[in-house]
Amino acid sequence: MASRFNALKADAHWQQVWDEARTFAADDHSAKPKTYVLEMFPYPSGKIHMGHVRNYTMGDVLARYRRMTGHEVLHPMGWDAFGMPAENAAMEKKVHPGTWTRANIATMKAQLKRLGFALDWTRELATCEPDYYGHEQALFLNFYRSGLVYRKESAVNWDPVDMTVLANEQVIDGRGWRSGALVEKRKLSQWFLKITQFADELLDGLGSLEHWPDKVRLMQENWIGKSQGLQFRFALSDGGSVEVFTTRPDTMFGASFVAVAADHPIAQAVAAGNPDAAAFIERCKQGGTTAAELETQEKLGFDTGLTATHPFGAGELPVYIANFVLMDYGTGAVFGVPAHDQRDFDFATKYALPIRRVVSDGDKTDADFAEAEAWTGPGTLVNSHFLDGMDVEDAKRAVIARAEDGGWGKGSTVYRLRDWGVSRQRYWGTPIPIIHCQSCGEVAVPREQLPVTLPEDVTFDVPGNPLDRHPTWKHVACPQCGGEALRDTDTLDTFADSSWYFIRFASQPDDRPFDRAVAESWLPVAQYIGGVEHAILHLLYARFWTRALRHVGLIDLAEPFTGLFTQGMVTHETYKAADGRWLAPEDVRDGVEIAGGGPVTVGRVEKMSKSKKNTVDPEPIVDQYGADAVRWFMLSDSPPERDLEWSENGIEGAWRFVQRLWRLFDGEAAGDQAATGSDAALDRKLHQTIAGVGADIEALSFNKAVAKLYELTSAIEKAAPSASRDTAIATLMRLVAPMVPHIAEEAWAARAQGGLIADAAWPAVDPAMLVEDEVTIAIQVNGKLRETLTLAKGLPKDEVEAAALAVDKIVRALDGKPPRKVIVVPDRLVNVVL
Repeated sequence: MASRFNALKADAHWQQVWDEARTFAADDHSAKPKTYVLEMFPYPSGKIHMGHVRNYTMGDVLARYRRMTGHEVLHPMGWDAFGMPAENAAMEKKVHPGTWTRANIATMKAQLKRLGFALDWTRELATCEPDYYGHEQALFLNFYRSGLVYRKESAVNWDPVDMTVLANEQVIDGRGWRSGALVEKRKLSQWFLKITQFADELLDGLGSLEHWPDKVRLMQENWIGKSQGLQFRFALSDGGSVEVFTTRPDTMFGASFVAVAADHPIAQAVAAGNPDAAAFIERCKQGGTTAAELETQEKLGFDTGLTATHPFGAGELPVYIANFVLMDYGTGAVFGVPAHDQRDFDFATKYALPIRRVVSDGDKTDADFAEAEAWTGPGTLVNSHFLDGMDVEDAKRAVIARAEDGGWGKGSTVYRLRDWGVSRQRYWGTPIPIIHCQSCGEVAVPREQLPVTLPEDVTFDVPGNPLDRHPTWKHVACPQCGGEALRDTDTLDTFADSSWYFIRFASQPDDRPFDRAVAESWLPVAQYIGGVEHAILHLLYARFWTRALRHVGLIDLAEPFTGLFTQGMVTHETYKAADGRWLAPEDVRDGVEIAGGGPVTVGRVEKMSKSKKNTVDPEPIVDQYGADAVRWFMLSDSPPERDLEWSENGIEGAWRFVQRLWRLFDGEAAGDQAATGSDAALDRKLHQTIAGVGADIEALSFNKAVAKLYELTSAIEKAAPSASRDTAIATLMRLVAPMVPHIAEEAWAARAQGGLIADAAWPAVDPAMLVEDEVTIAIQVNGKLRETLTLAKGLPKDEVEAAALAVDKIVRALDGKPPRKVIVVPDRLVNVVL
């Protein structure tokens, strides 16, 4: 009689064994083929949640499987540990950001260890530690010396109460998310990395990323936003001119206005003599700073009184200052074609400007555009003089050719991608290693003085950046002239920290960021796993940073991640108390709030989030069901790219399956299933499962692998005792080991196999066993299924027909009469026509 599997005891025991044996420590010098499996490292916010568990379980299964298939596997873990949440906690909890962060790391590391992940903890890193960010400072200075870093004034979101720059997502309805103050647009000197220098490389490189999701490659392509167009000048009524860039020169005859950015020189010149214009420009400063924000906000304009002369003699166009034009895109000036651009349509409607059709929408060719929204689709040019009858692309080329022939414009390429602004006016980040000297200007911190470490003696009781007001930290001697100088008090965007951490995992010498040969032996990452929310910025910045390292000669690598997988979210119902408070799942029982007894409103199933309290803490679940049940549930129900709804029924079902496995394994270990003889059907099922599960794991189709293991388990349970059954049970231990490693180790030890199942080889497949020698034939009568019949594969048609006509249901249907026709599709079906 099999015993019950004691998950908690087995989990603790085998996790300790793996730790002490350093089972999952990767060997740089191994002769085995190397493979690098990586999940996006977590921010240490306090506790892991089920989203983390799902992400890391997927990577863990692949890492364990590849170890079993003979690879030397690098599967590390670390912490994306800088950023604003730590400073917010410092203000709220009156603790130092480092204290808060390191305590969270300790908590989350213990939680991850309880799930038995095959992680190389010897390579653990935290981006907030000087032994990481000091090397990042060295890389920054490499980029600086090679011309990839520069400083310029740039518009930012400025909170005048908290006295800090805000990220766009921290501006809510025009106000600072913490202070509630009206946010201003300010010009500050900011550090930038020249990502635009690599725009074409980053765009072209997407074509080589065959193992990335199509949607992610498309998102990056759109973010880079390469546009071909025309750059030209309008003559202005005051004798000046304005340079404009457009990607739609074909629509030039539909132009009804010209718009310039609020900080364009023309706007500034108008404001100098017009208080109303100056007031409008101030109003524009209350808006957003990104293209995405400008798309959604109300389109506002100020008529400058100037007009622009249409280059093809199509009249004078009024010139507006507009809040939806960005100075750092193109030339900071555009011409508006309301009939064929929704933004321009909204603006023209508001200010009663002409809306002229110049691209036909089917058979709509009238010059007056009466539709409710702009037509942005394809069509033929109309109402456009020499362009009439051309398609859009031909018309673009024709206009560019005339502009270049006439000397008033030229074909040009622009990108939506902007250089990466990396300056952050906050404490908890990597200090920018630059010193400002009145005599020498910008001076790089000498290599021997790195790392520039953050001072610990700071307070957050006054708004603003503590580094600015520290009494001593920023005051230094200039490395060049020895005179009084000041450190740069900005810190780097935390995306910089995550743009190269995967290289530091691969190689960690003390005296430099990485050893090139060692890093290149592991890189690129074979499989990277993480949320689609990082599809653009993190992945784009990591691709850029890798290319920048190649540019300065530190590594010979272009693409950092060969394979990318974006997993779905873990979701849960949301709950609200009668007074509108969000409630956690553990606060609710049978539709009632446990504490107060009041009614609870059950809301939508949504992504787990701390703000809505619909998170599930894995620790009590692991306490109750064990790590293997949690891992199995995370892999079982839903395709990994789709969202997975957490449910108590689901985790209980996973736990029951773990116990089913143990009944098989424990019975085999005890020897009560010893038998002789073979079972050909079970042998074939076993080898099909070995091949299928391996292929599914490689394809990250974990739910399909799980389904095959369910089928094999059921087949073993139903099979009569035999040597084949014993072999199938022993092999099943290895097949489930990547997914439920604790029970697999326990059973492996009980069978006295020696060593660890984590080090065991993946079972070999007998190719002959993958060939089916029997098929299931569908027997139809007049096209309707009546019966199925299992026959030898490849039987001659006459034998298949004879077998089908002998089936009882077919005999009764014929009622002694011969069939009119019998249609035989080999190895598939027989259709008897009465």
